[in-house]
Amino acid sequence: MKMERPRILIVGGGFAGLECARRLERKLAPSEAEISLVTPFSYQLYLPLLPHVAAGVLTPQSVAISLRRSLRRTHIVPGGAIGIDPRSKVAVVRKITDEVVAEKYDYLVLAPGSVTRTFDIPGLTDYARGMKTLAEATYIRDHVIAQLDLASASMDEQERASRLQFVVVGGGYAGTETAACLQRLTTAAVKRYPRLDPQLIKWHLIDIAPKLMPELGDKLGTTAMEILRKRGVDVSLGVSVAEVGPENVKFTDGRSLPCRTLIWTAGVAASPLIGTLDAETVRGRLAVTAEMRVPQFEGVFALGDAAAVPDLAKGDGAVCPPTAQHSARQGKRVAENLVAALRNQPLEPYFHKDLGLVVDLGGKDAVSKPMGVELHGAPAQVVARGYHVMAMRTNSAKYRTAANWLLNATAGDDFVRTGFLARQPARLRDFEYTDAYLSRDQVREHAQALLAKG
Repeated sequence: MKMERPRILIVGGGFAGLECARRLERKLAPSEAEISLVTPFSYQLYLPLLPHVAAGVLTPQSVAISLRRSLRRTHIVPGGAIGIDPRSKVAVVRKITDEVVAEKYDYLVLAPGSVTRTFDIPGLTDYARGMKTLAEATYIRDHVIAQLDLASASMDEQERASRLQFVVVGGGYAGTETAACLQRLTTAAVKRYPRLDPQLIKWHLIDIAPKLMPELGDKLGTTAMEILRKRGVDVSLGVSVAEVGPENVKFTDGRSLPCRTLIWTAGVAASPLIGTLDAETVRGRLAVTAEMRVPQFEGVFALGDAAAVPDLAKGDGAVCPPTAQHSARQGKRVAENLVAALRNQPLEPYFHKDLGLVVDLGGKDAVSKPMGVELHGAPAQVVARGYHVMAMRTNSAKYRTAANWLLNATAGDDFVRTGFLARQPARLRDFEYTDAYLSRDQVREHAQALLAKG
């Protein structure tokens, strides 16, 4: 009698999920396990370079790394997991056709990533734009250029003022790079708009924290802020948003700006999928062991942005930050532990000392801290872009990204709008599908119904 192969189900095709699947393919013979990957897109998004897509420096395809180029025998399920029933060992998946199916598993790897973290601020979810998905970055580019087009065509001073003020909320890497790259875009583009006064275009970067990118240290954080202010970006710290309207933004310090563009990058939260499990969490992330096992459920592992993985390199109860660097390495370690579990060998804890940080501010401007060495200017830019190219998983992505950077540096940009979702509201939930998940009771009902059908 032929024994059925154990099934490994990976949820999420980001840095953690892809690296896990790649390592499993290398370490396991086809006869040892069946590997499936649930993901709504057939690419791994290279998230750190989204600001370059929004600025038009890179094409969207450059940061969308093909899963089918990287994986050879992993079965890809085109959809998103909307609930997990660990007692039945079933993931409830909504395919991209909206068909809901049950995916059974023997071992589960949860790497669903994160979503944009929001707060109960009036108007935020209706009028803010995020920078978490490829669609959002593409939309923001179109939207920013549209504001220049419309301002140029308008004779109304109030309309012009609201269209030419841009606000980015969040002084972390995503927000700082987004403000820096898009400010360069509008500075270059306004030369093509003879009716617009460049002095009217104003970018604002605000954050409730007292320092910009505190992880970089005081010196580099201050350097980054000086670079932005020298370019004309208004940086306000210790300030947040009080209210967002269709044509204005109110801040907690009492200021009110005419503005039709607010980009929200104020942190991330674990995927809502985590809430469908009855498991212990740490600030919304699944509590896991150093081996990345979810202790409440047999055969379930969690990693990346959705898991509170102990940071053994720092100690003192610290957990790994939600960065691509940690997610990719955790994916490899989970794969090794899965192989060990299948072969009845001991599992090993995850340990990785952070290699450093890179922040690309566009052009020749950057600040980097590789292996604790503080750099800024051209040397930091070489390190930042070199790191990104090396971190990409396929040669086609490496070549395409490098070629895009070279082309943009030599030929500039054409400031073209593609018309992407031009006449539809761009709400955060529409891009990130945060309202698609089931409650725990719904998960159990769906799982039982789908199993009965199957």
